[in-house]
Amino acid sequence: MKTNIFKVFQYYRDKSEFIKQLSGDEFDWKFVINFCIYIIVLLFIYGFVIGIYHGLSQSVSSGIKLFSLFILSLLICFPTFYVIQIIIGSRIKLINLIAIILSGAMLSSWILVAFIPIVIFFMITGGNYYFLQLLHIAIMAFASIFGMKLIIEALKYNCENEDIYPKTGVTIFRIWIVIFLFVSIQLGWNLRPFMSKHTEKFQIFRQYEGNFYTAILYSFDKITNPQKEEKQEERLPDENDSLNIEKLKLYK
Repeated sequence: MKTNIFKVFQYYRDKSEFIKQLSGDEFDWKFVINFCIYIIVLLFIYGFVIGIYHGLSQSVSSGIKLFSLFILSLLICFPTFYVIQIIIGSRIKLINLIAIILSGAMLSSWILVAFIPIVIFFMITGGNYYFLQLLHIAIMAFASIFGMKLIIEALKYNCENEDIYPKTGVTIFRIWIVIFLFVSIQLGWNLRPFMSKHTEKFQIFRQYEGNFYTAILYSFDKITNPQKEEKQEERLPDENDSLNIEKLKLYK
């Protein structure tokens, strides 16, 4: 079976045929490898756009870290999911299960890339750091919904038409998605920054206290109270600025 970077759009042209192909024996591991390559390319492009807010170095770093985030999260979570499928009596082949999950990931990746013009528009028209940060999170959540929908429909097809996937497997997959989400969030927090302020130096990794959820609330607060940050910046000298060290000592 031929595959290319646009293959996943067959899902919308002929949904039943596309899912049938994913569940059949018409392809080998080359199909899966191609899907992995396409996902890496698409996620790198979107990650590159995320980082361009700060500069070229951050763009390349963010592109690499975004597809690394997906691959690492999948490697961490997939073995548990596959073993559970065997325990509950699933007879779906490993290659088919991987192909189904990668198809959903590829669809989500395409949706991310489709949002790039909108992201660039807000960058050009003055979208601030905190707004863009929340925008990227919203776009990723939106894209993930479509990817999960494809995977669930493919698993249901194997349950209802092929009789090789138990109904409980679909429920377990939904639970696994929640686990995958939490692992991805924690891993993403450890891989930050993906996007940095203009005033910050380039960093591959950053040491922050707190967590992802407090960072979201903080970004909301900065958007609703923009003057608070300006006053804080006026009151506290930058520790990274050698010219302000004496002022900082006096303030402390």
